Amino acid sequence: MAYRIDGRLPSLVYAQASPRSQGGESVFDAGEIRADNVEDYLATDVVTQRAERELAAAGFTVLDSSPAGINIAGPPELYDRYFETTLITEEREVIQPGAVELRRTRTFLDTARADRPGLISTRGLPAAEFLEGVALEQPATTLHGTAAPVPKPDYWHLTTDMVAEYLGARAAHDQGITGAGVRLVMVDTGWEPHPYFRERGLRGTVVLGPGTADPEVDEDGHGTCESANAFAVAPGIDFTMVKAKDTNLLAAFNTALRQQPDIISMSLEYHVKTPEEAIEPMLAVAVSLAVRSGVVVVCAAGNGHYAFPAQHPGVIAVGGVHRDEHGVHRASDYASAFTSTLFLGRVVPDVCGLVGMRPGATYILLPAPRGSSIDQHRAAKPYPDGDGTTPGDGWVVLSGTSAAAPQVAGVCALLRQADRELTPRRIRTLLQDSALDIDQGAGNPDTGGLTALAPDGTHRFKLVRADRALSLLGRRP
Repeated sequence: MAYRIDGRLPSLVYAQASPRSQGGESVFDAGEIRADNVEDYLATDVVTQRAERELAAAGFTVLDSSPAGINIAGPPELYDRYFETTLITEEREVIQPGAVELRRTRTFLDTARADRPGLISTRGLPAAEFLEGVALEQPATTLHGTAAPVPKPDYWHLTTDMVAEYLGARAAHDQGITGAGVRLVMVDTGWEPHPYFRERGLRGTVVLGPGTADPEVDEDGHGTCESANAFAVAPGIDFTMVKAKDTNLLAAFNTALRQQPDIISMSLEYHVKTPEEAIEPMLAVAVSLAVRSGVVVVCAAGNGHYAFPAQHPGVIAVGGVHRDEHGVHRASDYASAFTSTLFLGRVVPDVCGLVGMRPGATYILLPAPRGSSIDQHRAAKPYPDGDGTTPGDGWVVLSGTSAAAPQVAGVCALLRQADRELTPRRIRTLLQDSALDIDQGAGNPDTGGLTALAPDGTHRFKLVRADRALSLLGRRP
């Protein structure tokens, strides 16, 4: 559902300006952008520098710049005047984070006469000499499920120790494989040193993404609680959180890439069923550059979303498997599973982490900043839609593919410690070939409800097992 509303333009609009591509084809006209063709969609240094100078002279704040794109910010009237356009808002129905059966609207930005949604065209303007277009940033989605004493919920749930056990990480830890020396960077809402982390000697660094503030505060809480999944699997990682603004996600990803990561974990995603928003090909360029440079990019597949960049063929797309109190595994009906319409033949997910079931995926007990949005939200409803904990107690019970992605990123860190020469493609293959094949259940009905077992007998849901992956590598834990 979409309808236009006047008067909802933000005071500051974030966007990605694309300098003219050296390959001759605009990034906004591109088909599939992969690691093997991404060079065509980069600008020369001369063009990039000119574009940066011109935009700054026009009054835009240049937050970040590279041959792949220039992150800018400015008031709506500046965009209108410089690009001879009219910015408008469009309310679209989206899936409510943490509640796959609920819908809400969020405000997207567009122009009155866009060639494609979210694109400011430079055709016929002086700026066309150095810019092929400007992509308006759109709201990203957190994919979570719907220091006080640790609560003890009276329903079946997992602790972080159980996550480590059920993913085969405990055996690796016993052999000294903890992810030590591996830099894992998460892009999320922020990170706070909850007593849970301090008691276990777990440390992290926060880097501000463009447009964010207060590195010591995670107002939402999502990043803090989901990071515990990565630490559960790989407690020895060199951990950095890039605090992201959900309306400037690509800039946050580029900030993560500058931290010299071995692994980037993404639980903030765009919802993309068909090629649409102008920002998507620019994010595809950034992801392709990361993978080409050897960075393992791990992305949540979505909770009823068609998540992007999880659809990119170079990343590890992570879905969900549920393990019940009897040890029975089945595909999570909360986690997305689908065939991409953006990349021919691309099936999501590649592998899975541990995720709860509908309606709320209330499954893993995790630390959260006391009084944060997620702490309050999850406590507002009883189980199974909420977690039944006390508001402001600093704990939540949730999951979703936002939890599964850092779990899998943690397993990647164990593999990278064991063999520093492993490529992103090789790591994905190791995870798939060593995973536990799931025969029962189906994925989220909002993405087609794909069954765990495909008609041709192949398994669509594969639960990662760190111990088996290390054994396949030749490093038996």
